[in-house]
Amino acid sequence: MLLQNKKVAIIGAGPVGLMMAKLLQQKGTDVTVYERDKNPMARISGGTLDLHKGAGLDAMEKAGLLEQYYAMAIPMGRTVADDQGKVLFSKNASPMEQYDNPEINRTDLRLLLLESLKAGTVVWDRKFTALDANNGQWTLHFENETSAAADLVIGANGGMSGARKYVTDATIEYTGTLIVQGEVPEPETSCPGFFQLCNDNILMTASQNHLLVANPKNGDLLTYNVMFNKPEEWDMENGSKDNASIAGYLSGKLASWDERYRQLFGVTSSFIVWPTRKISLDIPWKHHRPLPITLIGDAAHIMPPFAGQGVNTGLLDAMILSENLTDGRHASLEAAIRDYEQKMIAYASEAQAETSSNEWAMLQPDFSFLKFYQ
Repeated sequence: MLLQNKKVAIIGAGPVGLMMAKLLQQKGTDVTVYERDKNPMARISGGTLDLHKGAGLDAMEKAGLLEQYYAMAIPMGRTVADDQGKVLFSKNASPMEQYDNPEINRTDLRLLLLESLKAGTVVWDRKFTALDANNGQWTLHFENETSAAADLVIGANGGMSGARKYVTDATIEYTGTLIVQGEVPEPETSCPGFFQLCNDNILMTASQNHLLVANPKNGDLLTYNVMFNKPEEWDMENGSKDNASIAGYLSGKLASWDERYRQLFGVTSSFIVWPTRKISLDIPWKHHRPLPITLIGDAAHIMPPFAGQGVNTGLLDAMILSENLTDGRHASLEAAIRDYEQKMIAYASEAQAETSSNEWAMLQPDFSFLKFYQ
């Protein structure tokens, strides 16, 4: 076995890094995950995730966690309304859709994966800063002046990964879309009109090249994204405005929309502002690396959320890479990694192309994105 008597370090305890650890542990691998969050109780903000057949669901099944996922995830229908709150299309989820891409809260998915790992697998409060090759092993350095050794490093620490530079010279590109994420506690009472418009479904509204997508059942929150072409005056890295300023900005930008939308912005408890990013896979990855290292998930192929492909592609990465490292078909770690990367670049490029197509369609004013839900 390629990993016999070897230590594997995974950087990042998101769903993809944790899935990688789970699949390797099932084969008896010595694996440690290093995560910058302070502790396992750190909540992950953002919308829900839906796992797909042929990718995320297959990985959950291989990890022995599929039934638990189905028990926790919620099937969601779709409601499409215009900017005046007129419902144009609505489809409720059927009981059978419990097994067809149900939505799961991000923190719930992380906890499900965490609880499946051996105690102590994840080392918390370890923000990765650099790598060195020393005496045939990698030395990982962290912000709090600690370090660790490993024979194989797998970067799974997101789109802004500091491990990427050891594998590829590709850099972050902005796609031109800005997403404002909002969270609303107790939506039944804080924004009852908007909550009722959702009708327990994921709500989508498009108008004037703006798109709003809301989920009223993300744990105990209603979460939503407002997406639009990035204004020239908005700093690409600007996410520091206070809640009142962001709510006022959205209300002014969507002043012609129904009052229920502006009420939503006013009762939002927290916002995150982020310009959507991607990593080009056209730039060849480095063939000569001091020691075995590779990337999975957003660290390898970050893409916007317009096709639901990000986490699914990452979980597929974990499944394929773990198989390559443990199934005995490859002569060396380098060969196993090279085979994974060739496959990953092909399917991740397809996912990025689908995402780009959806990004264009969803921001059109004529509801052309409806084709994805009818």
